[in-house]
Amino acid sequence: MKPKDEKKVEAIAAAVYRLAARHGLAAVTLAEIARAAGVATSTLYVYYKSREDLLDDVYQKAKTATITRYARDDDPQASLKARVRGIWNNIVDNRIENQQQVAFLEQYYHSEFLSETSRALGQRMSAPFLELLVSGQKSEQLKAVPPPLLAATVMGLAKETAALVSRGDLPNNDKTRASGFQLCWDAIRA
Repeated sequence: MKPKDEKKVEAIAAAVYRLAARHGLAAVTLAEIARAAGVATSTLYVYYKSREDLLDDVYQKAKTATITRYARDDDPQASLKARVRGIWNNIVDNRIENQQQVAFLEQYYHSEFLSETSRALGQRMSAPFLELLVSGQKSEQLKAVPPPLLAATVMGLAKETAALVSRGDLPNNDKTRASGFQLCWDAIRA
């Protein structure tokens, strides 16, 4: 079998992101994806067995890239607060810089298309962050609540900060970032 052309794979993924952000994932068809990617619909079937296979592959690659961006420059020797701040800022950056990809990830995660393989990938990739939060609980620096609630608090405040910046309601500057993170830290610290 001929190897996949990576430029076509990237164009297909970019088309999925744009279409999902614009119309919603449920409404996106293979014909629309092909047209938006500049490839024939038959090419999609050469690369993927089905729409579900295509979406699963796009999700797994996007999820991997996203989690890698979240952990960028994480220093295991830094204080807990500094590490959480770095990850929080990376989440905000990712949401601002990759809005269409983020929209796709969220829609796919909450759709009937989410495969067990993709669900397991997300859990596996999120484990280091949850472990960081658990270590913060063990050292009594973070609230003694279920770790997924701590993670949801961090993610939720980063999501909303990014949305406010993206809409222009707040400037994307050090003051906004410091205020946003301080609210996050105050919400999770013991």
